[in-house]
Amino acid sequence: MAKSASARESETLVANVQDVLPNEEDEQQEEQGVIDRQAREKKIRLKVDFRLCSIAGILCSLNLLDSGVISSASVTSMLSDLGLDQGNRYSVSIFIFTIASIAFQLPSTIAVRTFGPRVWFGVITFCFGIITLCTAFVQTWRQMIALRILLGMAMSGVYPGLTYLISTWYTRNEQQLRFALLQSGEVIILATGGIVNFGLNKLDGSHGLKGWQWMFVVQGAITAFFGILTYWWMVDFPENAHASFMFLSPEESEISAKRIQKDRGDVEPDPFSWSKVLVHSKDPKVYGFCVLYFLQNLVSTSLSYFLPIILQGGMGFSSDKAILLSAPPYYYSVIPAILSSLIGDKYQLRGPIITFNCICLIVGFCMLGFSDQVTVRYIGTYLATGAYVANWAGMATYQANNIVGQWKRVFTAAAVTAFNGAGGIAGSFIVRQPEAPRYITAIWVSIGSHIVIIGCIAAFTLYFYMANSRQRAGKQVLEATQGFRFTY
Repeated sequence: MAKSASARESETLVANVQDVLPNEEDEQQEEQGVIDRQAREKKIRLKVDFRLCSIAGILCSLNLLDSGVISSASVTSMLSDLGLDQGNRYSVSIFIFTIASIAFQLPSTIAVRTFGPRVWFGVITFCFGIITLCTAFVQTWRQMIALRILLGMAMSGVYPGLTYLISTWYTRNEQQLRFALLQSGEVIILATGGIVNFGLNKLDGSHGLKGWQWMFVVQGAITAFFGILTYWWMVDFPENAHASFMFLSPEESEISAKRIQKDRGDVEPDPFSWSKVLVHSKDPKVYGFCVLYFLQNLVSTSLSYFLPIILQGGMGFSSDKAILLSAPPYYYSVIPAILSSLIGDKYQLRGPIITFNCICLIVGFCMLGFSDQVTVRYIGTYLATGAYVANWAGMATYQANNIVGQWKRVFTAAAVTAFNGAGGIAGSFIVRQPEAPRYITAIWVSIGSHIVIIGCIAAFTLYFYMANSRQRAGKQVLEATQGFRFTY
């Protein structure tokens, strides 16, 4: 029997509806595809964490250890042996290293992109290891200062170069935890280095070398060895990662590059020219980041270089105890660094985390400077050390989240590290021996600098909020990138 017109219309309507409605099987396949992609990205990210964060943490640690051996050696006979105890020669030996480092910061960071991370980090690490080893055999304060200049030149690209490299591998909501892992590995090895220096000082007189000489010999030799190892352990940039030794496949390398391109659209750098790098000096935001780093390193330098001296001269501990007791605050600092970074990445909070750490540091320095009890003062070093170590990850993420472009990342990483070094120069002079045991100048400068940091973060927050509002309204394109918004 022929179908009625109404029946034929019903069948047609049902067929049209089925064509319009999504197929359940297609939806499941699409959902499974998303799950598979996320699983692959997670697997790749774990590989990157293991390779990049591990070697980056070690290299930054060796950077600090080799530049800071002089700190542990300062409470041995080294100062008198080399004549560094006269006038301000010891302070000069510290800041001359920083000046040399600042001068070579930008060229050395550009070299990471030019020669590749594996070659460049391997070469400079081997070089500063050999220079550290040679420092054990200097006989005058002038020779010490000459080698400190060479050491600063060799080390100039380590921290800015690694900051830049890490920022190219992770999306903006993943970066703070990775910077915290970098800092945590760094401070753990730094703290352990202090304990190792205590043991090496016990070799005083062995094989004709004094204790402080053994510190330079052993740590320099270890660093040179890791310089050789770095060539195989270090990874290249995401788009070239398949060329790294036993790392990612070409397909995994492509996935890594695509996820960064999707996040901020700056995987591939333009061909190098100085104009493309230096044009970013016109961005006032970069100088705001530089101010943050300068103020931060006022404190970190004074604590890292002078903590053993503060413990010895300010709190009455012996030379050996001063070296040993300078280690625990750095072990503790891993806790606030990791916790604050987990919270910062999860909730995309940057400024509030930095502000909270600044408040903790201010409290710590108040305890260190204004209490009469040695125990309270020592606990203050924990709070202060934990806060400034946690803020390294916070500030590194703060600047990396809010810039776009490979050469801008290079310029900003070099600029903030240079100002960080300038803060180190200032910090090397705020701990004054005649002010022992209170070191009141260092206390007030450290407190004041972090009050100013809080003010800078407030100004940045207001600027970023207004800029994001204009972007949402379609009135402004931020960082010359469609859809980009600042993180604060």
